[in-house]
Amino acid sequence: MKKIVIFGATGNLGAYTAVHLKNLGYDIHAVGARASDNDFFSLNGMTYYSVDITKKESFEKLPKSIYGVVHLAGELPSRYNYDPSALLSTIITGTTNVLDYMVSSGGSRIIFPQTPFDQSEYHNTAQEIKADEPKTFPLTGDHSIYTIAKNAAVDIIDHYAATYDFLRYHLRFFTIYHYHPNPYHFSNFKRRMMPYRMLMERATISDDIEVWGDTSRSKEMVYVKDFTQVVGLCLENSGPGGMYNVGGKAVSLEEQIDGIIKVFSPKNNPSKKIYKPEKPNPLMAKFDISKTINELGYEQKYSYVESLLDFKSDMNEEPFSLLWGKKEDFIKE
Repeated sequence: MKKIVIFGATGNLGAYTAVHLKNLGYDIHAVGARASDNDFFSLNGMTYYSVDITKKESFEKLPKSIYGVVHLAGELPSRYNYDPSALLSTIITGTTNVLDYMVSSGGSRIIFPQTPFDQSEYHNTAQEIKADEPKTFPLTGDHSIYTIAKNAAVDIIDHYAATYDFLRYHLRFFTIYHYHPNPYHFSNFKRRMMPYRMLMERATISDDIEVWGDTSRSKEMVYVKDFTQVVGLCLENSGPGGMYNVGGKAVSLEEQIDGIIKVFSPKNNPSKKIYKPEKPNPLMAKFDISKTINELGYEQKYSYVESLLDFKSDMNEEPFSLLWGKKEDFIKE
């Protein structure tokens, strides 16, 4: 059984990834910063380790003779109060320590998430973003230092891969939609409810939903179980590796709102749409995923409405409550 070490396994993407890879038959060793996982991983047939990735000595407890690493650890500007030094230390120093551990433990591949803000100049344009476009970064804003750090980590991984002859897979993506009991995040240094969670909440209680700007503008809506599919494909792939966009079918703002009302509103009293064309337009962006399809064999499995139905199921069942708590644990503001 191939041994996979997942850093950031207690996080939003990490937990879903761990469960998916376990179901594929891998021997999963989950790593997180928290002292305890509340027995979530052991109850699901996995092993948990508490590790501070910024401290090299913290890695000594981890297994040897591994097959690969899924490295999802590191601070996020959307989840914590803004702290540039934490972004730099967890992403750059942390990634270097993960690489040193992987090389010393015989790992043959690493999977790493890249921010789409390395292509921010193409956001809100009609141009498809290709996988191998040169990296840049925004000069201002809460994602500036974060993108600088992620770009550096990508370059460090590429250097190690060339030096030690292992495969690396960088996965670039916008929001990966999934259920988490905490509906809040940080945007431009302020804590707010995530827009799509606010829409779901309004639909659930039949409140009117404002539809801002140009309703035809679209973006890719990738569900977490399509993301974990890509991770699994990377573990099975024989190379060459590199940068891959994780995207799918573009969904217009109108379709996004209609889907939320269809899935979350009571059938006998659905939310009404109130159009506000004078308001700001939503983000528009589109990935070219031909490389992901051709080299990894990716095929999007969840339609937008199917992803909402699965999201609603997780919202009701809360399969990760041991790790994350339940929705009532997060105070509404």
